[in-house]
Amino acid sequence: MATYNSVKNASNRTFERVLTYDKYTDPKVLEKETELIFSKTWQLVGHVSQLEKQGSFFTTEVAGEPILVVRGKDDVIRAFYNVCPHRATQLEKKESGDKKILQCSYHGWTFKLDGQLNKAPNFSGEDSACVQDACLRSIRLEVLESLIFVNLDDNAKSLSESYGDFFEKLSEFSFLSSLKRTHQKVRVVKANWKAYIDNYLECDHCHVAHPSFVNTLDMEDYQIITCDNYSIQGSIVKPDKKYGEVDLNNAEMQGGTFYWLWPNLMLTIYPGPGNMATIQMIPQDHETCLAVYTYYFKDENLSKEEKDLMEFAEQVRQEDIELVEMEQVGFASRAFNQGIYSPSEKAIMQFHEMVMEALNE
Repeated sequence: MATYNSVKNASNRTFERVLTYDKYTDPKVLEKETELIFSKTWQLVGHVSQLEKQGSFFTTEVAGEPILVVRGKDDVIRAFYNVCPHRATQLEKKESGDKKILQCSYHGWTFKLDGQLNKAPNFSGEDSACVQDACLRSIRLEVLESLIFVNLDDNAKSLSESYGDFFEKLSEFSFLSSLKRTHQKVRVVKANWKAYIDNYLECDHCHVAHPSFVNTLDMEDYQIITCDNYSIQGSIVKPDKKYGEVDLNNAEMQGGTFYWLWPNLMLTIYPGPGNMATIQMIPQDHETCLAVYTYYFKDENLSKEEKDLMEFAEQVRQEDIELVEMEQVGFASRAFNQGIYSPSEKAIMQFHEMVMEALNE
């Protein structure tokens, strides 16, 4: 693991120092992170509810690579680089849809839903042997608890090996199997992606910045636990609490549980009706990222309680965005070099150690 500078207080207690400012401001650091972190880790790309029938597909990007995810005629979900092997043309431009066959819009090459070449115009007879192996290049894909993950690294550990008992813990929420992806919001955050993860992994700021959050959850019971490549935090709700029309003491979920999965995925289950949300921080450059908020409920037509829950979550997230954007301003100042972990920030320390280890620093 990485080593850090430290400081001691009057009682000789040691406090470790956090990442230096350049890890949040140097574009060369992001280049290394793209190659050594995002290209080698499992990245959430979707949910099985997006691919309900054979031929359903969606497109996305991982570490700058164009990705195509499709359900085949055999009902197997596969991922491919969204690139035609003929002349490197982007194969599918739409964000989602349904196809019986995949066709390149440049020279008309077609591919079956399992990625195999179907037809290459102008190659016939003996010439066709030259292109018969020109299939779409596949990407490792795994589905657990209806969540679809891909990994650009062919040699990476499996999804379950990478995150220990996380998916077992997640399966304990029995209502998750009945949820579908219902809403997604994408926001531009003027901060380094790690700043948002740092913010999520501690709740020292909650009493200052999140009045509705601390008014709802029992902060005396709030816990943060680090595990293999992920962490958990959360608490039960206070007695007789509501937000909007949600009676939390009689709700399906009577507590809040908040997960982080290395490197950039957060998964939240809020008090209230059965729900889940995922948050992904996607770097755009060294000081800007996209925050992708995806909500999962039992039906796209949300009840008043579910709408109130979303409004509550959105309020907390907006408060966090304002904080990390102000922090990014400070990272660029000559006044700042390196902060200090508080005793409760063990999840941030875990995250920073993993970053430094991945970057070989």
